[in-house]
Amino acid sequence: MVSADLEHEPVGSATLADSYTELSEILMPNDTNNLGRALGGSVLHWMDICGAIAARRFSRRQVVTASMDHVDFLAHIALGDIVTVSGYAFDTGETSVDVAVTVRAERPAADVRRDTATSFFTFVALDGEERPTAVPALDCPTDDQRALRDRALEERRGRGRGEGESG
Repeated sequence: MVSADLEHEPVGSATLADSYTELSEILMPNDTNNLGRALGGSVLHWMDICGAIAARRFSRRQVVTASMDHVDFLAHIALGDIVTVSGYAFDTGETSVDVAVTVRAERPAADVRRDTATSFFTFVALDGEERPTAVPALDCPTDDQRALRDRALEERRGRGRGEGESG
């Protein structure tokens, strides 16, 4: 959504690394189902929070969730597992920031780590009056950052959402 009265102050650029966010939890009983596995709603909540922090760090603005692509639940997370949710900005629109979010589960005693869920979120940056506002351009100054961006763009394209459809 683009408003004619967008705040047009120069916003410069920000790097993918500026946005990188990682959250960790231990899966406790309140976030499990009757099988002792993570509730999907809890996982989605953690993903949304991580994505919002990444978008906020990137844009240096308050953000709201505009959309979430379908979520791929790849494996269960068991009671007591360490859950790590990571996210980073990989694309922008005029007022939006696209964030790749991945969830991993870890069981240190068994030396087991696995990806458990992935999705792409779009957040809209807000000005002081809670209207959509411009976001910085994405800068990927290192090969690692360019590789992360390119992989996220390719994965999103593979899910049926091409470039230029956000923001």
